[in-house]
This record gives sequence, C-alpha cells and structure tokens, in this order.
Amino acid sequence: MSRFVDTFARCRAEGRAALVTFITGGDPAPAATPAILDALVEGGADVIELGLPFTDPMADGASIQRANLRALAAKTRTAQLMAVADDFRKRHPHIPLVLMGYANPMLRHGAAAFARDAADAGVDGVICVDIPCEEDEAIGPALRDVDIAVIRLATPTTDAARLPAVLQGAGGFLYYVAVAGITGTQQAEAASIEAAVTRLRGATELPIAVGFGVRTPAQAASVARVADGVVVGSAIVETIEKAHAAGEDPAPAVKAFVAGLAGAVADARKGVDA
Repeated sequence: MSRFVDTFARCRAEGRAALVTFITGGDPAPAATPAILDALVEGGADVIELGLPFTDPMADGASIQRANLRALAAKTRTAQLMAVADDFRKRHPHIPLVLMGYANPMLRHGAAAFARDAADAGVDGVICVDIPCEEDEAIGPALRDVDIAVIRLATPTTDAARLPAVLQGAGGFLYYVAVAGITGTQQAEAASIEAAVTRLRGATELPIAVGFGVRTPAQAASVARVADGVVVGSAIVETIEKAHAAGEDPAPAVKAFVAGLAGAVADARKGVDA
C-alpha cells in the first residue's frame, strides 16, 4: 500500500490533487489493454483503476456497460487481466494499480486465490462495488492478508452512523461517489462536494478521491480544488469506444484526453488558497 501513500504525498507536495483514471480491462480486446494503460500513465494519470468485466455492472452507466460487453465478447478473463497487471507493474513500478469490479468474478475465482494472484501481479488495491462492508466476510480479509488495500465507497447517503463501518479496514483512499446514481450520467454541485469532503476528512486520514460524473477538464479542476483525488472513468471509456468504432488505435486518443485532464487538475489550485 506504500504506493498510495507515496503518490498522494507527492501530489500534495506539488500542490495538486491526484488524477485517478479508470478503464475496463479487455476493452476493446485484451491485447489492446497494455497500450491503453501505458497511455494513461503517459497522459499524466497518478492512479489507475482497471475494471474487471462483468455481465451485470449495476453501478455503471451505459458507456461502461458497453465496454464490459465488448470486453466479454472478446473473451476477456480475470486471469488475463492479472497477467496484464503483472506486466504493467514491471513497466510502471511506482504507479498504484487498482482492480475495480463486482463480487461475482472475484468470488468465482475464490477470495484467497484472487487476493494471492492480485498480490503476485503487483496490484495495490481492490474496489468491490457490490459487497456492503457489513457483509464482506471473504474478499476484504483475504486482501488485507496480502497487504492489498480494500478501497471503500462513501456516498451522499452514507451518514455519520454508518461511516465508521465503511472506514473499518479501508485503505489506499476513500472513494466518494458524488452522486446517488450510476457512473457517467450527472455531476454533483461543487458546494455539495466540498461539504462532503470536509465531513469525510473529519472521520478519516485516508485521502478522499471524488468520482462519478466527472467528464471534462473543467469538471476535474472543480473537484481538484477541494478533494485529494479526482476519478474519471466514463469519459475515458467513451474515448476508447469512439476510436475503436473509427478503426483507430485507442491509445493515442486516450493519452491526449488524459493529458487535458491532468493539465486541468495540475492548474486547479493555482492562485487558490489550498
């Protein structure tokens, strides 16, 4: 988990938030994923979330749902993405890598086996979207046993009574889902995000990364002024989708788009008392 500590500390020292980027592994094909991951790094991503494709991604909007279907149609499997993660770690030893997905593929793999394989591949953290913290009897303990951060989600409806349970055993960073809905469809008001981040900082020393609905450099900059991290996923997935539909290599388009986000995040606090 030291990569998370080092990365967020470096970003703080540079007077900026961390840029956290998401793609669906295997979209549009497993062979394309390594170059897309490299493009994220080259564009300026500080932390990368690699999605494990699943048939029923209930928290995701249409863009990421389509990406899951493309990845599954290309016969992407968890074992392939573990190999992709292992190769990524060799190329990028300092970039935190998070696997994000749903319980079914993780449990089908076996909680202990999944955690062991992720650790062997150099994965730093895991987000399991659909297991409530109160019911996480297998995946969370298995991950913590191999020193992989269990990254928890907090939402606008996570009240003071439930927040301690969410934070129990959490690591890496706290992912604040800024809207009560699915990915990529709407964005919360800046004032509500700032109020939420302030409240969460009173409960944890973990960095707070804000996502869901952050699509443009301007929106990323707005979040970066108040949060420790900005999460962008659907807009990057749509960049991949558009390039693939045009018969183009997605990696250059991803690099250019992420560079725009990274520049906006880097400049967000200039002239502002952070």
